[in-house]
Amino acid sequence: MSTIDYKETIPNNVNLSGDRRLQRALEKWQPAFLKWWDELGPEASANHEIFLRTAIDVSPKGWAHFDMVKMPEYRWGIFLAAEEEERKIGFGQHKGENAWQEVPGEYRSELRRLIVTQGDTEPASVEQQRLLGLTCPSLYDLRSLFQINVEEGRHLWAMVYLLHAYFGRDGREEAEEMLMRHAGDEDKPRILEAFNVPTKDWLSFFMFTFFQDRDGKFQLSSLAESGFDPLSRSCRFMLTEEAHHMFVGENGLGRVVLRSAQLSADNDTLEIQKYGGIPLPMIQKWMNFHFSICLDLFGQEKSTNAANFYTMGLKGRYMENKIDDDHLLENDSFLIPEFKNGKVMMNEVSALTSINERLRNDYRDDCQRGVDRWNKIISEAGIEYSLTLPHTAFNRNIGTFRNMYFTPEGRPISKEKFENQRNTWMPSAADREFVMSLMVPVTNPGEMAGWLTAPSRGIHGKDIGYEYVRLH
Repeated sequence: MSTIDYKETIPNNVNLSGDRRLQRALEKWQPAFLKWWDELGPEASANHEIFLRTAIDVSPKGWAHFDMVKMPEYRWGIFLAAEEEERKIGFGQHKGENAWQEVPGEYRSELRRLIVTQGDTEPASVEQQRLLGLTCPSLYDLRSLFQINVEEGRHLWAMVYLLHAYFGRDGREEAEEMLMRHAGDEDKPRILEAFNVPTKDWLSFFMFTFFQDRDGKFQLSSLAESGFDPLSRSCRFMLTEEAHHMFVGENGLGRVVLRSAQLSADNDTLEIQKYGGIPLPMIQKWMNFHFSICLDLFGQEKSTNAANFYTMGLKGRYMENKIDDDHLLENDSFLIPEFKNGKVMMNEVSALTSINERLRNDYRDDCQRGVDRWNKIISEAGIEYSLTLPHTAFNRNIGTFRNMYFTPEGRPISKEKFENQRNTWMPSAADREFVMSLMVPVTNPGEMAGWLTAPSRGIHGKDIGYEYVRLH
């Protein structure tokens, strides 16, 4: 069904009441989730009334309702995209077979691993961002933060539902572990390193929602191709919400870039700290850091695991059905970067083992489109400066370039030279201290912090000056 039942203790469109055992198990997990949210969700937000969107349907049109909601009263639930009749597996050795409605026993552990890894990122981002509400640049931005937070919480529910519904006791234990790992925890950190880095300032938040959430888009899109239909349907609906998260990042960074360009033009200098702006070269440092750690999220350039997931029909490529090949890849090749004879060279390998690299390339191309729009803003302000994505080899901790050292342009250097230049290329302690000094909360409706411009329009037909969050 497409309509979501909000009369249930756990809102859902999966007929949860028809499976009492599953319903009881999830209702037992629910208090643990609410306790986690209360302890590690957005700080001091419990009494705020927030202009939130809530999913009421999973069809493409009219799927969301907007209203003022108190955060503890938000109804998290389980929503799957509508089922496609007679859906077929589109790739791998099971290509052309009916999509699976139950977990294929021979792929049980691999499928569980994919779901757990994706699910772990959702609460991690909430934990990373939990203090940002205390330093919001506007009520408009504060509302965007909270909207993302509640939806990341719901995305956790999506993965937990799959674990409970299809993986028995192992799945229930994995769901419990989701709430026991915490971002940055020394003993039980989150699975992926990029989700252990704290997000303390709003420039980092906009970078996170542009870069990390864009990684989420590509991972979810690949999982949406899965031959396991419940996972595919979960991810297809999650992508509907993910689009807003990326918009917050691109729009937010565009507003920061515009203000920085304006201040640079008005004062004929890129050094605009004393005018209350974030210098464009400093924005570049944040980009270098966030983009490079997100490249690691895609994994090894040559990956047997990725090849196996594809061949098994568990995880496809981005926009799989639009790629013109046999969707088997047994005889196809792909170019991946390698370091030989003192320089980065492209080497031809099996297309199956280079699935990760293809997805990383798609991601980079998508990121570049955003960077091009920001550079247009800078150019139109009359400033001679361009933001750039760093080279694929820069600041990598996974894959071919791990334990190797490169400039942002891709030139190999020694570890000593890299460490000497680190603060030139990525945020230094002084840079972070300066940006944090700008993080003074602005909570009057319609007002904006001085380091970014106002958005061009409000949310869901409301004015910029609307009281998107009522603070209590």
